[in-house]
Formats: sequence, C-alpha cells, structure tokens
Amino acid sequence: MNELAIIGGTGALDLFPGGDERVLETDWGDPSANVVRVRLGQYKAWFLARHGRPHRLPPHRIDYRANIDGLRRLGVKRVVAINAVGAVDPGLAPGSLVIPDQLVDYTWGRAHTFSDDGRHPLEHVEFAKPFEGPLRSALLAAGQAADIGLVDGGCIAVTQGPRLETAAEIRRLARDGCDLVGMTAMPEVSLAREAGIDYASLCVVANPGAGLEEEPISLEEIHQVLSSAMISVQDLLAHLSL
Repeated sequence: MNELAIIGGTGALDLFPGGDERVLETDWGDPSANVVRVRLGQYKAWFLARHGRPHRLPPHRIDYRANIDGLRRLGVKRVVAINAVGAVDPGLAPGSLVIPDQLVDYTWGRAHTFSDDGRHPLEHVEFAKPFEGPLRSALLAAGQAADIGLVDGGCIAVTQGPRLETAAEIRRLARDGCDLVGMTAMPEVSLAREAGIDYASLCVVANPGAGLEEEPISLEEIHQVLSSAMISVQDLLAHLSL
C-alpha cells in the first residue's frame, strides 16, 4: 500500500473534517495525536496534527520520531507537510504558497535520527536535496491544475521556537541565503528520509519576518492570513494526482 499522509501544523488543524481515527503504534512513544482518515479529491489520506489535538505542543517538544515512525508502520510512503512560515525574502507576501527545495537547520537538542539507540542500524542518509522527489513535482503539477500560484523553490530556515525571531536573526538568515523561516521542518524531513518516505513541504507564508515592516508582528493577523490561505491549500491538495 502506497499511503499518503498530511502533517499539518498551525492553521491546518481544522482544515480537514474528522473521519475514522487510528492510534499510531511506534517504537518511540506516543505521537502528537491519533491520525484521522480524510478525503482529498478522489482519494483518501491520513491527517496527523503535528502540534496535537488540541494545539498544545511547541515545536521543540514534538516527538518527530514517534510521528514519522508511526506513519511508516501505518504503511505511509508519502508525506505532504503543511508548514506555516515567516518570510525572510521581502518579495514573499503573506498568503504566498511556497514549495521549498532547500533548508538550513538552526535547531538544537532535538532527537534527529532513528540511529542513536543501538536497536536501529546506523544510517547516513543522502540529504543534498532534502525535499526532492515525485511528491514535490506532483504538488507543483497540482498548482497548475488548480490554477493556484505556487513559488517553486526556496530555502527555509528552521529555528528552535516557540518564540519568533529577532530582527537581527532575520538579517542573519537572509545573509545565509534563506527565503523563509519556520520551526518544524527539521528533523521531520530528515527522519522521513531515513524512513524511506517521500516528503514534500507546502509552506504558507503567514507574516513578514521581524524587522521587515515597521509594525510588530501580530498573532491575530497571522491567524487571519492562515485561515484565508488554507482555502487554497485545501483546493491544491484536492487536485493532487498521485
């Protein structure tokens, strides 16, 4: 079985109506939540709430190993990750949908491999193109089919959170070549690579990075942008052809 799963974070919790639930079995403890069976267009997929149901887990407290291992044991071979992000590139307006192709990891202290307990073989996965695979191409094709403008490519900086970044940190990320900043892509994507899962990220730009505008970042405005953008995300996924 070549199952698809959606991992959703901020703004995506209520995107898909609840269906049948399944408890995930893992080698790493409890995942963030039970998976829910949802319909995407003409086919079904699993949905996993990255931050739990209700939304409660900060990015650095998510058990990414349990989430990915649970999906792998369920038979999932493909994951679309919905990531709410900030814009480092001032040309990316709030509400933009970006399919990144690169990342820089600024996190620390997160369990980022299955290969550190002696029970699992040591893996040195190839990771030069962290999001490359058929699923990424399928997302871009779905954007064309749905007439939804997608930004093809971009580098996402993954920071520790849960606080937002300082203006100086955003300037540093720009100097490092990053276009976006989020808190949850790592180690989720690298663990998926270890597990043999094709993983693509769909980034929803929720706000400009700190210091890119004169006004402070408003969490209320972030939620408003995400609520509006998720309509396009739902339409995009309904046009996904696998």
